[in-house]
Amino acid sequence: MKTSNNKFILIFIVLASMMCSCTNAESKKESLNIPAYLKAGDSKHIYPTVEQIEMLKKVVPETAFQPAPQASDRAYWDKIANGEEGKVYLEEAVSLLKRKPEVPISDAIYRRANKEGNRKIYKPRYYRTMDRLEKFIIAECIENKGRFIPQVEVYCDSIMAMKSWMHPNHDDRENSVLEGKRVAIDLGARKFGLVLALANALLVDKLPESLRSEITTQLQWRITDSYLKTCKGEDKVGNSWVKSTSNWNSVCTSGTIFSTIVASKNSNERIVAIGCALNSMVYYLSGFGADGYCSEGTGYWNYGFGHYLYLAEILEDYTDGKINLFEFNDPEKLKNVANFPHNFQIHEGMYAPFADGVTRVKSGNDNFAYIMASKHYGAQKQVQFVPDEGVQTLVIWNDGQDYTYSTQTSSKLPEYTYFDDFGILISRGQQQVPFSIAIKAGHNAENHNHSDVGTYVLVLGEDYISGDIGAPSYTAGAFSKNNPARSSWGHPVPRINKSLQSNGIEFKGKILQTSFNKEADNLVMDIKPAYEISGLEKLERSVVNDKTGKGCITITDNFEASESVSFGTAIMVNVDYKIVGDNTIIINSENQKVKVEISSVGGKVIIKDEVVPIKHLRSGKTSYRIGVDFEKPLQKGSISVKYIPVTED
Repeated sequence: MKTSNNKFILIFIVLASMMCSCTNAESKKESLNIPAYLKAGDSKHIYPTVEQIEMLKKVVPETAFQPAPQASDRAYWDKIANGEEGKVYLEEAVSLLKRKPEVPISDAIYRRANKEGNRKIYKPRYYRTMDRLEKFIIAECIENKGRFIPQVEVYCDSIMAMKSWMHPNHDDRENSVLEGKRVAIDLGARKFGLVLALANALLVDKLPESLRSEITTQLQWRITDSYLKTCKGEDKVGNSWVKSTSNWNSVCTSGTIFSTIVASKNSNERIVAIGCALNSMVYYLSGFGADGYCSEGTGYWNYGFGHYLYLAEILEDYTDGKINLFEFNDPEKLKNVANFPHNFQIHEGMYAPFADGVTRVKSGNDNFAYIMASKHYGAQKQVQFVPDEGVQTLVIWNDGQDYTYSTQTSSKLPEYTYFDDFGILISRGQQQVPFSIAIKAGHNAENHNHSDVGTYVLVLGEDYISGDIGAPSYTAGAFSKNNPARSSWGHPVPRINKSLQSNGIEFKGKILQTSFNKEADNLVMDIKPAYEISGLEKLERSVVNDKTGKGCITITDNFEASESVSFGTAIMVNVDYKIVGDNTIIINSENQKVKVEISSVGGKVIIKDEVVPIKHLRSGKTSYRIGVDFEKPLQKGSISVKYIPVTED
């Protein structure tokens, strides 16, 4: 009898195992094979092919997406209400309850903001309105007393009364969106749509049916129809971001897809929109190097990649894990992208402000991208989650994980990091007060491009000493290629025959040689292709970071031409300095002192300084260009700039 029982148990286990295997195999089979999906597409178009649509039908639900339970689901929301995060969220929403929406804003202010490039008279009110509305929506779900509903209705009506949901700076010069001649989606419009869709999804029994119907109607023509027309190729003007490699693509796509899969009544439309998004993300991710390098800098990595991860989260949730954007078609590259902020540090918490990047990531700022990078890719953990948008908060709450850590994890940075795709070297000094350099080759068509092939940043301890001065503030003319802070004039790179670097992907730097060891890191790059100079035969920039003793860093520019050319380079600073004699400069930062020794081969150089004529640099500091130019034109020569830390005995 015992033997029979054992046989029965064994047979049961085998059958159960077979059933599990079949179930797992079937589940795996149903998951979208993204490489196969992309292969089935038309590379010329974002709109999915018939074959792609059929693949998506197998993994996308027929019902609309519910981003969180409705307010009527008290088991879910009471749990949130009784938790610390829910209490804090509700308290903040209550503090805003008496505020009125700051939109619609008059057409006159819209036109003025468009003409002047003046973001201050529009953008703050624009975003405050959206932020408050999403807080009222979620707070009503938490509290369930109805006191937020009047404001939700007023805010929704105010937003829908706006002629344009776009930020004025993103409309064309004729204000054609404001004038009703076309519809388009930008960074602001996608969020207006997202927040209204959130109201409809969560407050089903609390809002008047007429309001919910109007929200659905407006989301259809302002968001879904606009998006699909662009993806079909029917709108050649609006939403060009669908093929962009910049943060615009991931940010606008994530908001658009959220609104569509939540609000659209047409299941095929929801499927097609997701298909467009997957095809579009090929473009976005191509903007990163295979090594994870983000040419937009750390701030835009957080914004852009954060919204990519948000898109990945909602599609994973919506399809029960059958669409996996966390791996997409290149898991290794995505892991590298996720770890970019850690790898890009010069010293801990300090970054090179290449392009429109930031020098430091402020604590207390939105860190959704960092949290998700930690969760999915093992990236460095943050102390706690700091949300920027309500939907991000819902993602975290739905996840159910505790993202609060007693301390932020960190690890010792390596002696150097080399992003070989873009030609970016971060050479880290190993002294007690480390003296380090970040230098880039890159090209002059990068996202948020500066004409900056060969630019660099020097850091001594906690102080920025010299190099790239960073971005101008976003006012009128900020993105002009002639803006002194955006052109190569405002960067520590050569100027030849009074000509600057040209713009385009073909104007680039090429790494010719590297060597890395404990005593010194060496790099040589060809920066001649960044210039259109007749007769220029050679232009190489070499870098030596001598890590012995207190350290010193030397930048040398070596050129040859078929005829004599005027040649010079520049030292960029936004700290105190003093020109001492013909060949020496003393730089004094807040905590450090560095001597700069200038030497030349081929002729005598002249040092001349001038203020960078930009009133609004993002750093808030006055910057200076210290020109180092040969006195006379030459056919060949070189200029070396040697930075030496000075320790007061």
